[in-house]
Amino acid sequence: MPNLGERDDIDAYVGSRISLRRSALGLSQMALARQLGISFQQVQKYETGTNRIAASRLHRVAVILGTSVESFFPSAARGEQGDGIVMRALTASADGRSVALDFPLIERADIRRAVARVIGALARQEEADAQPGA
Repeated sequence: MPNLGERDDIDAYVGSRISLRRSALGLSQMALARQLGISFQQVQKYETGTNRIAASRLHRVAVILGTSVESFFPSAARGEQGDGIVMRALTASADGRSVALDFPLIERADIRRAVARVIGALARQEEADAQPGA
């Protein structure tokens, strides 16, 4: 169990979810910071998981971003991993952020499934190509 002041993977996960939601709404870190009455640097620290966000402030962020506090946490029901590794990897590049922001805009479930299959197939091929002797 981490010490009280130590960074936790859940802190990074929550921060990445805040960042994703904020970006999806077209809200800058500065705009969110203004509404919270804090510096944009503090928002950056929350989004990277460098600083933990207090429950009361997390609630305020959820209200500002028009979502629930629960949406910032991993859920076994949604099949998410609790360590935030996948979310951090996805949002680490401009292309990944683009996929994360645009994918939910695809309304047709059959098209979303097809896109997910294509991405999965490409990833498996990359992994196979990277294996020694491939």
